[in-house]
Amino acid sequence: MDNLGSNLGSGKGLERGGGQGRNNGGRFGSGGFCVCAKCGKKVPHKRGVKCTELKCPSCNHTMVREELLKK
Repeated sequence: MDNLGSNLGSGKGLERGGGQGRNNGGRFGSGGFCVCAKCGKKVPHKRGVKCTELKCPSCNHTMVREELLKK
């Protein structure tokens, strides 16, 4: 019998970077703003709704989280 599974790690991927991925793991909190990267229009962020799911009310461009534009 082959022991293929005996050399596997825990699978959590926490070796480098803490496993946060993009956007700090999406932990910007419930406040803040969604901003249009094209025209700069700001709208309040709504909990449970990703900014990238919103379209700018002024120019119909995709919105992004304000913290991402500050980087």
